[in-house]
Amino acid sequence: MCKLFVNADPQLWETRLRSLRLNGFSTSVRLENLYWRVLEEIAGRDGMSVAQLLGRLYEELLEARGEVENFASFLRVCCGRYLMLQLAGEVSSDAAQPIAGLDADAILAREARRLAPAALMPAA
Repeated sequence: MCKLFVNADPQLWETRLRSLRLNGFSTSVRLENLYWRVLEEIAGRDGMSVAQLLGRLYEELLEARGEVENFASFLRVCCGRYLMLQLAGEVSSDAAQPIAGLDADAILAREARRLAPAALMPAA
């Protein structure tokens, strides 16, 4: 079972540091190459660069939460959720389809129902 993961291209888990401006300040973000690849796909779907995507994510997270504690972890979770939402059929695997046009509220509601603990779900 583990061979599938252990023998994958080691460049996928190598980290890369990228410098960018967030909220008017120069900073850098270190992520594994796999996450940079996913972020490139997400950004490309809406005609943005990765730096533009990260800037928008940072600003909207700051606006929604009031602070940004661990932006790199947030980005990893964004990538994982993007892939999970594709598997669930909520986000098309067609990279030409923009994400901006999706009904985020409906997708979030369906996702919450899918992820709710089984004990809290009504019996079928």
